[in-house]
Amino acid sequence: MKFVTTMFVVGALFWVDAPACAEGNLASRPERLETLVLGSDLSFSVKEYQLSTGEYYRWRIQSEGGEEFMVRAPDLFRNAWIEQVVIDDVELHPGGGFYGIEFDDEGIADVWFVPIRPGNFDFFVANFESRGMKGTFVVR
Repeated sequence: MKFVTTMFVVGALFWVDAPACAEGNLASRPERLETLVLGSDLSFSVKEYQLSTGEYYRWRIQSEGGEEFMVRAPDLFRNAWIEQVVIDDVELHPGGGFYGIEFDDEGIADVWFVPIRPGNFDFFVANFESRGMKGTFVVR
């Protein structure tokens, strides 16, 4: 009887844990998010992205130049698997994460990632948030 009870408890633990598994197909092409344009007027073209855990995304960031900007999303990047970052056809495979991408001039960077934890994660340019350079990733 003790063995049957133990097996029932172990089985129940696996059954309870099953819904926590992330869905999504990492072998598929990533969903392209709307391009975030860093405006020369100190603005962001997108203020919010709606994402799902376990889904594969490609986030393009484009700077129009004019000033140095570092787009930061430290909480998202800590709570996501980052496959790669591509800047001017140069690939970076972080393997441990990073917290931002700095543009010294106009240019484009792409980030391929999979959110692994739900929550609201801010992206921003430090010291320019009050001027409109901030947004949120809403991950469900």
